Amino acid sequence: MTDILKSLELTILQRRDAEPEQSYVASLRAKGRAKMAEKLGEEAVEAVIAAVQDDKASMTGEAADVLFHLMVLLADMDLSLDDVIAELARREGLSGLEEKAARGAN
Repeated sequence: MTDILKSLELTILQRRDAEPEQSYVASLRAKGRAKMAEKLGEEAVEAVIAAVQDDKASMTGEAADVLFHLMVLLADMDLSLDDVIAELARREGLSGLEEKAARGAN
């Protein structure tokens, strides 16, 4: 994991218990997991729009927003980027179709 992502993850963990008026992370947490998930979805839609419009500058910013909000949600669920990386490592060497079939997805 890159240093900036690890640093961001630590910042999120430190700020989630702050006063909501003083921390965006704490304000998201105070609104609950459903709101955090909704915000992640909003950012993902904005990333899709930037991709469809072939707007690289917007896509860079939106991708950063998606990563940030995903990390906030992961922290709320007591998960880390290391957990996600371990899952990616587990899947390494499988084709996407094989992995999907192993999960029983359509």
